Amino acid sequence: MIQIKKLTFNPFQENTYILYDETKSCVIIDPGCYTKEEQQALLDFITTNNLKPVRLLNTHCHIDHVLGNYFVSQTFNLPLEIHKEDLTTLNSVSTYCHLYGFDAYELSPEPSSFLKEGDKIIFGNSELDVIFCPGHAPGHVVFYNSTQKFVINGDVLFQGSFGRIDLPGGNLQTLKTSITQKMFALPDDTVVYTGHGGETTIGTEKIYNPILSY
Repeated sequence: MIQIKKLTFNPFQENTYILYDETKSCVIIDPGCYTKEEQQALLDFITTNNLKPVRLLNTHCHIDHVLGNYFVSQTFNLPLEIHKEDLTTLNSVSTYCHLYGFDAYELSPEPSSFLKEGDKIIFGNSELDVIFCPGHAPGHVVFYNSTQKFVINGDVLFQGSFGRIDLPGGNLQTLKTSITQKMFALPDDTVVYTGHGGETTIGTEKIYNPILSY
């Protein structure tokens, strides 16, 4: 049984996720911890629960989702895994981080391997399916567990909203296709863990999400 811990970090109020099971193996998804206090909060949860981090994953590489990549990689000796189409997104962070006040941004490590649709993220007794969902970012992926019916979806879907498309690499029609053909193909009772804000379900968003009107 996968347990999901959500930690909300940085001025963007980005949701970082730690997934773990009875083996205590865990994956860290989108570490947004920037300050020493935020880094300590993530570390405290892991140490208090005797977890062993085994994977470092990014759904996508906008600044708010990668601020803690360096810290997590160095602390737990983990390589970074992203989709290859988001490598440019990752590498651009250092060129604009100061514009958002992140002058102390620690450069994210380069990915050691690339995720692709159909891959399985295996940790402990658990696994997640990788689904490619571009549009908010060119290399955006989500992580789906069919047994427990949840998806860690980054900034694809939000509760009554969807990811912005006005950043480099964003595209409204691409995002709409990802949502309607990939996300909405999941069971209606799938819980969507979002990159910002609270959870929702696929069934709810299939009815109310404004992406449908575009």
